[in-house]
Amino acid sequence: MPLLSLLFLFLLLLSLLFPALSQSPRATLIDCGATVPSVIDGGQWLPDAGFVFGGTTKALTTPVLSSVLSTVRSFPVSGNLRRKFCYTVPAYRTGKYLIRTTYFYGGINGRNSPPVFDQIVDGTFWSVVNTTEDYFRGNSSYYEGVFVARGKSISVCVAANTYTDSDPFISALELVLLSDSLYNSTDFGAYALSLVARHSFGYEGSIIRYPDDSFDRYWEAFGVNNSTISRGRNVSVSGFWNLPPFKVFQTELTTAQPGPLNLYWPPTSLPNSTYYIALYFADDRDSSSGNSSAVIISINDVIYYPDLIVTPAGVVVFANQWPLFGPTKITLTPAAGSSTGPLINAGEVFDVLILGGRTHTRDVIALEQVKKTFRNPPLDWNGDPCLPREYTWTGVTCSEGSRIRVVALNLTNMGLSGSLSPYLANLTAVTDIWLGNNSLSGAIPDLSLLKILKTLHLEDNKLTGQIPASLGNIEGLHELFLQGNNLTGPVPNNLMGKPGLNLKTSPGNHLLSPLPS
Repeated sequence: MPLLSLLFLFLLLLSLLFPALSQSPRATLIDCGATVPSVIDGGQWLPDAGFVFGGTTKALTTPVLSSVLSTVRSFPVSGNLRRKFCYTVPAYRTGKYLIRTTYFYGGINGRNSPPVFDQIVDGTFWSVVNTTEDYFRGNSSYYEGVFVARGKSISVCVAANTYTDSDPFISALELVLLSDSLYNSTDFGAYALSLVARHSFGYEGSIIRYPDDSFDRYWEAFGVNNSTISRGRNVSVSGFWNLPPFKVFQTELTTAQPGPLNLYWPPTSLPNSTYYIALYFADDRDSSSGNSSAVIISINDVIYYPDLIVTPAGVVVFANQWPLFGPTKITLTPAAGSSTGPLINAGEVFDVLILGGRTHTRDVIALEQVKKTFRNPPLDWNGDPCLPREYTWTGVTCSEGSRIRVVALNLTNMGLSGSLSPYLANLTAVTDIWLGNNSLSGAIPDLSLLKILKTLHLEDNKLTGQIPASLGNIEGLHELFLQGNNLTGPVPNNLMGKPGLNLKTSPGNHLLSPLPS
């Protein structure tokens, strides 16, 4: 049974046997660098060895606030610039997942400052990871996004870029399967969401999360020492399709007088992009009289929603693609004649990411099978082979355009051992395969499906068996290097007399003269 299937069954068994120990029966919690399972804050955390290929586990020597931060997995940057290292996590196809990555440097690279690197989900660039400011404050950094699984697994990758020359790392990885209703105005076939800010307004406590939020989203406090804070409203919210926790409606930001409320949020200046914005309201101040408050919502002085009626049952207003740039001001203006000031309970802002596409499924499956027969494949052969464009797999060349195919494979002198998979023949867009000067053994598979193959270099390996006559059926083949192996039998006639073919079979090999025609 494939490893991913075994992992998926193991995770399902955990959720059945230990429902009280999992933050959500739909969650996969991975403690990066850990070697044994553990229970942390009521969650069942798994060691990461079964999810990732490559990297080095390291234990921090500095004090940490949570034991999940006490280990990391670090990935070597030397010789691996623009290479990605991926966790592959079983998923339900078309399932909508909250993905959270957590980073706490702890000096594991022996340098004062943390590295700056990229993170990737499947074939989509997610964000730059820069934990420097949080680290100098003694805090960990987390990044959160919402992505839909387009297959039976999701790959989450870290990758060295050109910002620093220090090894990228990761402390924790979480995937939580979300309800269909969450953020369902987004077309997840074309987009993903990357969290910018999620706050509970007027709240001063620690992060609101599971069990208050059944999906363990983090709602941070916003509004400490702000004179517009009010608390303790007796609201009875219901019917929110984004399912915010009830606790965020127990505090709010408001004004003492019925004038406008200006809220500068999110607290950071935003890059020029398109954003998903959701704002949450619930108000019981006029409920005894049967009245409801109305408010006009503007963002940077542009009307976001006119005449919003806010009741004790609550209401959410959202925009799934709203352009923003720089500082953001949200203005809540009460309707004319209102006797109370406007209020707001919570808000979420996501950057809307355009998905990066996918390599053709046939090629992905073929390369995964090829990888299985190599005993020591390149460390970055995980995630999407071709995307993002700057992070293609070592030795893999891909086509341009919207239909992404693998067009060449060059792993010359890579120290490979193992054998050649017959799945090489499924890379039907390939024109060049160069696997020379390795230690590959076994037979040459039938590659006659590679109709546009031009060059095949298998020289200086440990290949045995006969030269397949099917190679002579590839019309465009003009370079076939087989010298330096242990091949036996005759050289097929259709290769010996093939016009325009540069055929090399010696030195090496133990071949017979061609068979008579």
